[in-house]
Amino acid sequence: MPASREEAPWKQIAFFLLTFGAVIACAFVLRPFLTAILGATVLAVITVRPYDWLASKIKNSNLCASVGLVLVILAVIIPSFFLVQDVGQQAIAAVHAMRDDGNQQKFSEFIGNHPSIASRIESVTDSIDLNRTAQAIGKYLGGKVAGLLGNSFRVITQIVVMLFLLFFFFRDRDLVLSYLRSILPLRDDETTDLLHKVGDTIYATALGRMVVAGVQGVLAGLAFWVLGVPGAVLWGFTTVAVAMIPAFGSFLVWVPIAIYLGLSGHWGKAALLAVWGGVIVSTIDNFLYPILVGTRLRSHTAAILLSILGGIAAFGIPGIILGPVIFTTAATLLDFWHARANPTPPASTSS
Repeated sequence: MPASREEAPWKQIAFFLLTFGAVIACAFVLRPFLTAILGATVLAVITVRPYDWLASKIKNSNLCASVGLVLVILAVIIPSFFLVQDVGQQAIAAVHAMRDDGNQQKFSEFIGNHPSIASRIESVTDSIDLNRTAQAIGKYLGGKVAGLLGNSFRVITQIVVMLFLLFFFFRDRDLVLSYLRSILPLRDDETTDLLHKVGDTIYATALGRMVVAGVQGVLAGLAFWVLGVPGAVLWGFTTVAVAMIPAFGSFLVWVPIAIYLGLSGHWGKAALLAVWGGVIVSTIDNFLYPILVGTRLRSHTAAILLSILGGIAAFGIPGIILGPVIFTTAATLLDFWHARANPTPPASTSS
């Protein structure tokens, strides 16, 4: 029998480059649906326990996945639609208010009645025309809101694709995990560890960080509504968005509003908001986050902050999840390299 020949090195290199190029091409093809893919993945991870319970009651996999999908639509998609619709209406109202000549006149009168504030603003903004700046900001925000509303078809497409993928993630979860295990160039124990840590990161970021941010937004929005702040729902939603930044996110919303209330002459309301924001809104994550996440993820606050901000800068909104996932994957792979380079000797047994 003729001896088997090893494949030529240039063929192996060419095969690697061809595979690498195909994977990169697939990434470009799937890039427009990154939000939908990530959304389906997040929903599949955070609903794994309720879905397992549902699967124990409904044995037909297609029917079970369909019921799970309907429950997600009723519990997540529909409430989010009405919330975004309300926030959008308030955002449009805020843009119109910024562009209103009457409000600009009130601002000018307020500055005129407070010379000390006017002098400080003037020292910082000597080269800025405040009226033109306000109009420019209003025009910019108006254009962004109009563009957002104009992209409604794209949003609907993302939601449809996300729900389509979620159905198959529900039904074929074991198949998806088996495929991932088969293509990862890691040992079985390493693959299990990596998938477990990535899943915990998604769970901790989505169900932990996002839920805490949601609670902070509700508490802040409730305070804004009680104190008569215009656009309370809009500012509450803004608090949810910035509260994803750990440590100081919610400060970026309630502190300026408290200052606004004080400068408007409502010092009592400003003091109440400062106490509520500092004691309740900005500290509740210290209690809720450990309860929701437990020991699933113990990353340093600095690492979480950098991963979220860097992820947003690189990927936009999906970066809130992708940033921490990339950090976790890199840290886990580095741990694997360290463990391989420094194997632990087996413990000796004395007879």
